[in-house]
Amino acid sequence: MATVCARPALVATRASSAQQSINTSVRGKPTAVPNKHLPDTCSPGPTPTKLQQQQQLETPPGSPRTPNNQQVVDIPSLLVEATNYQRVSDSPPIYALTAQELHEALDHTASRPLPDTKTVFPWLHGLHPENSIQLTYFSARNKKQFRRSPRTLRGITLVKAGGDLTHSKLKGAIAPDELLLATKAGDQISTFLDVDPRDGFSIRNFQIQAVKMATMSDIVVYADDKTSNAVLDKLASIIARAQKVWREKDRGTDVEVPQYHTYVVTETFAKLQAEHPEIVAVDDSGNMTGEVMDFFHSERYEMHTMSSATEIANNVWLGPTPDASLTTPSDPDAALPSAAQAYDLFVEATDPAQLPDYKAFQLMESLLSNPKVSNNAIPQLEFPGSGAIMPPTWSQTEVDALMDTVAWLYKQANPEHEEPMHRKDSQQMTPPKYHHDADGDIGMIDLDLGADRQGRKILIHCTDGYTETSMLALAYYMYANCATVDRAYVELHTKHHRNLFSYPTDVSLLSSIQPRILQSSPNSTNSMAALCRPSPAWFSKMDGSFPSRVMNYMYLGNLGHANNPDLLRELNIGQVLSIGETINWTSGETKRWKDDARTKDSILYVDGVQDNGVDPLTSSFDRCLDFIRKGREAGVATLVHCRVGVSRSATICIAEVMNEFGISFPRAYCFVRARRLNVIIQPHLRFSYELLKWEEHQCSKRGKPVRRELEWGTIAREIAAMNRPYSRQ
Repeated sequence: MATVCARPALVATRASSAQQSINTSVRGKPTAVPNKHLPDTCSPGPTPTKLQQQQQLETPPGSPRTPNNQQVVDIPSLLVEATNYQRVSDSPPIYALTAQELHEALDHTASRPLPDTKTVFPWLHGLHPENSIQLTYFSARNKKQFRRSPRTLRGITLVKAGGDLTHSKLKGAIAPDELLLATKAGDQISTFLDVDPRDGFSIRNFQIQAVKMATMSDIVVYADDKTSNAVLDKLASIIARAQKVWREKDRGTDVEVPQYHTYVVTETFAKLQAEHPEIVAVDDSGNMTGEVMDFFHSERYEMHTMSSATEIANNVWLGPTPDASLTTPSDPDAALPSAAQAYDLFVEATDPAQLPDYKAFQLMESLLSNPKVSNNAIPQLEFPGSGAIMPPTWSQTEVDALMDTVAWLYKQANPEHEEPMHRKDSQQMTPPKYHHDADGDIGMIDLDLGADRQGRKILIHCTDGYTETSMLALAYYMYANCATVDRAYVELHTKHHRNLFSYPTDVSLLSSIQPRILQSSPNSTNSMAALCRPSPAWFSKMDGSFPSRVMNYMYLGNLGHANNPDLLRELNIGQVLSIGETINWTSGETKRWKDDARTKDSILYVDGVQDNGVDPLTSSFDRCLDFIRKGREAGVATLVHCRVGVSRSATICIAEVMNEFGISFPRAYCFVRARRLNVIIQPHLRFSYELLKWEEHQCSKRGKPVRRELEWGTIAREIAAMNRPYSRQ
């Protein structure tokens, strides 16, 4: 039988500041969001031509200006002139920073515009001298020149002595073993890791960016208050010597190599935490401070916000598993139901669950009828997640269990309904009434709880709020509303604002048992008309997923979505923005689309953009965003697509989110990543860097000074850490 448990009742107060582990060092194993997956590798397109490599086709945004229209003073770093700071060691040279000096240096770096994209790529992709594939692809003409470190970069890298980032973590800090080569015994030596890949080809080497930036940075070493000064000083000495070794390695005969310096923070972490909390990501007790954006927390928060519970039928809500840890100081009740949604029953869809039977329903009735239980905990019934009932081998017993579950839930939500359940043989069976026998075991109890009862409030939930629940939610909606499966999909998405992701097996199952669901529906007066209506053509082309609704006026999808114009109409999508991929419609579909269009030009094709790490998108941002704006003003949504819907089109959607909300690239990235549902967005390195430059452009447009929330190396490191659980390695 199905597992039945009781969850503690939700309390409408904020959770403590303790959060999940956010140690995203190379040793960390961050928890992945369930059901997400990395798409198949996007085709990079043809090898870039020499003309593309030489001309740099982008038009980068202009350098941001301060509100008084004065150009930002281009001082590369406050730490360039080490002689301005106290020298604490001569051999090797190491300098001291106070807490205030560190804060000022980090703030200055965040306010300095980044170098143009063309000056740091393809170097940031990783060009190892032994990797002929990568070298040939990016730099067929002059391999040595392309491998030379760009002189336009200069950053600050924070390294924590001891390496434990689960507490006392400053913004962007990394562990020593992420930067330094180590002996077999685990001791660091004075050599930076050579992270450029020796073989293979990739334009998504996010995992190497923190080290590549460290080799172009002044490095600041700090420690928590339990780490000795001897450990701190030893690590600083190793890093200073590594910088010298790297500089000699990178020295060219005709190019001056910048001098980078090593600093140590001489004041306590307690003082840093007290006087400059804005640069503390994790406090000395291991709690996230909320002062520094955390990618894992932001993705989960955006996911819960996107899939927050809504009522899909009388007394039945659909949403994510309640998680009080996702509240924020500005929105403390975001993860909690309102007073009007104090649920009586939880139904969790999860892979390990078994199909419920009458014994499970008996137990649930017992728990629901016991005030001692219901006042202190919310009873929970478990149900198998989507994709669990597999065609064409599903059993009649499985279908019976699904039908009995939706009928039982409907009865709980609508106690005035007295219709009996329907069995596989189409014979009506009145559900038994259970009671407790003399021994206290669960027996027959009465389901009739009185004519004045308003019905129990039910939350169907899963971790992400849309995947594991989709099959049960669709079946319930079909049953409760006598709706065909295609109408259930559309109405849940458009009328009830639910983002859905279903497996193709769920589509097949629900289509096969649709006649039984409709005939059994308590609102089956229109079932014959529904059964006689053929499934629309768009439904037969659908693999279970709609394009992802990023905002009401903008969807993100793949080429398959774009080639299903009837589906787009169902979703009020009236414009198609094709990034580097051409839609393949029949002449009839094209004519009908143009006849129905509410905008003058409802299709825009952006040519010459492959997912190759070379072709830029920045020069197309304004044109694409203006196209999206025109659709919005006309009252229609725009589908933004490429081939897979994860890189080129995702980049455009992130740019629009930044433009619309005025938020940073990291926050816009997590916003779109959460709303792409089960597919993980994958803008490659160059697109991501362009978006960080676009953040500067947004500041300039709004008359605000540049102040990056996170630096490039940190952003890339966090993206790599979020993707690591899904890799096949």
